[in-house]
Amino acid sequence: MTKIRDIEAVVFDVLGTLVDEPSGLRAAIRDALPGADDASADELLALWQRHVEHEQQRIAQGHRAYANTEIIDAEAAQRVADRAGLADPAAIARLATAGQRLPAWGDSVAGLERLAQHFPVLGLSNASRTALLRLNAHAGLRWHQAVSAESATAYKPAPEVYRLAIDAAGCPPDRVLMVAAHAWDLRGAQAVGMRTAYVERPVGDPPTTSDVFDGRFDGLEELAVALTVR
Repeated sequence: MTKIRDIEAVVFDVLGTLVDEPSGLRAAIRDALPGADDASADELLALWQRHVEHEQQRIAQGHRAYANTEIIDAEAAQRVADRAGLADPAAIARLATAGQRLPAWGDSVAGLERLAQHFPVLGLSNASRTALLRLNAHAGLRWHQAVSAESATAYKPAPEVYRLAIDAAGCPPDRVLMVAAHAWDLRGAQAVGMRTAYVERPVGDPPTTSDVFDGRFDGLEELAVALTVR
């Protein structure tokens, strides 16, 4: 197994890496629209995801002023409601906060706890500060520190977001390990000098043949062994 040495702090992506974002959003859509079949729920989920991705790209390209995930999720929820014919304001408002109620993957809580016995462990998420706080509480994620990209008024993979975690860790970037299920996220971390570890998840963005990360792991247990067993 790959061993990763000389690490002083571990930084985790949250959405997709520690929580199952698609299934949580899909469940919220089904709650708001109990009559929707699986195909309709999947179509509405795709609509939501496209909107979020498009708006974050517009912000990155300078075509829109920064808006946090609470604003963009509310827009996505309204798009879903409009497409599905949902008119209940209370149901739409609850749907807009679906990103704060995402389930943790089965190994996330125990994996964080184990690693936190050996390293400062940080979360670094595109979720807004408020959304990240509530998501962590819902999913049972416990951190030494959770950092929101909102503090940089940008979204990953903008370099200023990763620098938030490096500054919080208080050590050189090559001693900070970024862990994610998204290769694009790890490439962004590499660009500012961080070490990188890919953790496979069903909903992640897998590495290409040209990606070279410090390690690739099937889950957090395998990652913890690579970091802690001498």
